[in-house]
Amino acid sequence: MSENGQPPNSEKYPQHVAIIMDGNGRWAKRRGLPRLAGHKAGTDNLRKIIKACVEFGVKYLTIYAFSTENWGRPKEEVDGLMRILEDVIERELSELKEQGVQIRHLGCLDQLAGSVQRKVLNAVEQTKENSTLILNVAFNYGGRDEIIHAVKKMLGDHITADAVTHELMSEYLYTAGSPDPDLIIRTSGELRISNFLIWQAAYSEWYVTETYWPDFGREEFKKALDEYAQRDRRFGKVESSEYTGVND
Repeated sequence: MSENGQPPNSEKYPQHVAIIMDGNGRWAKRRGLPRLAGHKAGTDNLRKIIKACVEFGVKYLTIYAFSTENWGRPKEEVDGLMRILEDVIERELSELKEQGVQIRHLGCLDQLAGSVQRKVLNAVEQTKENSTLILNVAFNYGGRDEIIHAVKKMLGDHITADAVTHELMSEYLYTAGSPDPDLIIRTSGELRISNFLIWQAAYSEWYVTETYWPDFGREEFKKALDEYAQRDRRFGKVESSEYTGVND
């Protein structure tokens, strides 16, 4: 640890981390448990990562909790995931408020049951003044749907083609008000984007680990941050001093 109590290179840690929390079902299967047990273990693990974000100075955390494609899973699993969401909000909201966590929802609420919608909106309202950590919860979220939703909103606002810029597009996305993710973590070893933050991830750094999400604790999270801190982000550019010829 450095003199200020922070890990070495912590000044290079990302401000915005997004996580595809994958592997809950396989974690449960390896233990002879039902898939929902894996999802419950995954929500318990989220508490550790939120605390680690506060500890390491991460200001934005975006989690992929339920995709638009997840509706195609067995009804029993989908219903169970909805119950888990309601239970988590009821159980964790008070502590999240005390920790200074602001909850934001990414995605469409229309398909969710009325009770779920009310609890999500209440959590957003109850924490809107907090600023220690912004927690973006992508629930019933899909990257392609997000872009279509943004385009429809722009058309509804009579935005002309000439007025459309990268900056304006970002203002119409669900993530408006949050910077693009610096680092995207995917657990369980899968190598795909899964329709997550398609626009926002254009120049994000990626970190993939074989560890299943329920086992991805503080130390695993710190490994990801430390690796990010060693990378040189160029956003498609190079320093003029590095360019010596067409074959470089």
